[in-house]
Amino acid sequence: MIKKTPNPVDKHVGSRVRMRRVLIGMSQEKLGEALGITFQQIQKYEKGTNRIGASRMQQIATVMGVPVSYFFDDAPGSEPTTPGMAEAPGSDYVVDFLTTTEGLQLNKAFVRIGDSKVRRKIVDLVAALADATKPAA
Repeated sequence: MIKKTPNPVDKHVGSRVRMRRVLIGMSQEKLGEALGITFQQIQKYEKGTNRIGASRMQQIATVMGVPVSYFFDDAPGSEPTTPGMAEAPGSDYVVDFLTTTEGLQLNKAFVRIGDSKVRRKIVDLVAALADATKPAA
């Protein structure tokens, strides 16, 4: 039996649901309650295992306080939103990072640091740690 892999757009939309949910500090259980479904269904949506229907997508957007389009930003196969000679959109690794628990925690804590010099030193520290853990060539 061949296991069906989730559609890349469904995975992207699900990861954006997860990212927004974590950003606003909402559990899967609370989102499920607000939508009248189980947290297991939320898990399936977030993994892209189950596709989110249009009416459910509208409900999720309303509960999370974002437009439906938020979940489709930078989706695979979408047209670039950068006009003319402007810089290309960021790589998928940024979205991948921000959909992890650690990425969201780091980002939320980092933006609370008011001193730009301290933020710069943190970036330098993280870069140095990353360089120190690189395998030797």
